Amino acid sequence: MTLKKRLTYSATIIGALAFSITDVNAEGTDTQTEEAKTTVLNYSAAPLLTIPEEFPDQFKYDSGVDIAYPEDGVKGVFVTGYSAGGSRMDSLVNLLNDTELNSMVIDVKDDHGNMMMPLDSDMELIQESTQNVIEPASLMDTLEKNDIYPIARVVVFKDTKLATARPDLSFKEENGEVWSNNNGDKFVNPYQREVWEYNVEVAKQAAKLGFKEIQFDYVRFPEGFEKRDEILSYSRGDYQESDLNNVKQRVDAVTEFVAYAKQELQAYDVDVSVDIFGYAATMEETPGIGQNFSRISSNVDVISSMIYPSHWGVGSLGISKPDLEPYNVVDQYMEYETAIFEELGEDAPTSRPWLQDFTASYLGSGYYKEYGAQEVSDQIRALNEHGVNEFLLWNAGNVYSEGAQYSFE
Repeated sequence: MTLKKRLTYSATIIGALAFSITDVNAEGTDTQTEEAKTTVLNYSAAPLLTIPEEFPDQFKYDSGVDIAYPEDGVKGVFVTGYSAGGSRMDSLVNLLNDTELNSMVIDVKDDHGNMMMPLDSDMELIQESTQNVIEPASLMDTLEKNDIYPIARVVVFKDTKLATARPDLSFKEENGEVWSNNNGDKFVNPYQREVWEYNVEVAKQAAKLGFKEIQFDYVRFPEGFEKRDEILSYSRGDYQESDLNNVKQRVDAVTEFVAYAKQELQAYDVDVSVDIFGYAATMEETPGIGQNFSRISSNVDVISSMIYPSHWGVGSLGISKPDLEPYNVVDQYMEYETAIFEELGEDAPTSRPWLQDFTASYLGSGYYKEYGAQEVSDQIRALNEHGVNEFLLWNAGNVYSEGAQYSFE
């Protein structure tokens, strides 16, 4: 019998006894001797032990890695697991030591679902997906010695490894095969609680290694999912009986994962951040991928909107060719984000957008320009003019422009 059932049963017995106190006379008949005193037991279905909304600092996990949050705010770069575990790490450390850059967003779980370093987890699927590319103790020693703030990137619902190993946690086509997008990437199902637990377990282990922040990426359904949500086969988990339409269900699933992760990570003394598409701030909610900028923002410490000029379509934000105008793209975007943050008030997180430090030649002639120090500086200047002094630079190859200006006063 479960604890909850035992408590319910006990409450029933006590209640019954309170109303049946009798006396038996010599003839064997029951007579009421006096009015019984009623004892009331208040039973609650709530768990006996819960995680408090504000977890006491003295009980939080201490990894032993001492790296403080940068006084001037996070100014960081993206670092793949292969860069962090290879020879390129030396040049990246030198870049940060020679500039105002002070943080690294390092792949712990990458875009394919690989763990880039050993994690002390009992989950077999995590162990099976581990590649020993990074030696964690050595990495943390390097970051600590150079006072580089460490952020763990955990890619959530884009996960070819998990989708392949557990098709039941993914999306299937009519022939039973796991669905993949045009790039061959597979996704796991945001409706599935087991997927939530898997990714939060990765995050907890990253925190125990010494990462000071967990950044969740691909916190969404696949792009264009609204065109196949009634075609693919998949479980809706706890959302199966929901009266909401498909769009609202997706928004709930994504938002509630973020809230769950934030709650579960309280004891590990880490901040929680989420990457989100920039265009999500320009609409109430995205119809296919399930991102609601306001609701996600209210459940995290940091929101990192991906506002790369190359990611905006022709005419977006009132700009005919966005990639050609990096300052104007950031300036116009911040009008939307600022308005949302004003509505959120005290619930608003820190804004730390992703900026473009790469050339998007795939856009085609006339629609892109070479990106270098000037273009990076222009984006940062636009942020600063809106009161935002934190940012992250993205370059998939981890080669960053030299000579950019990282602050404007």
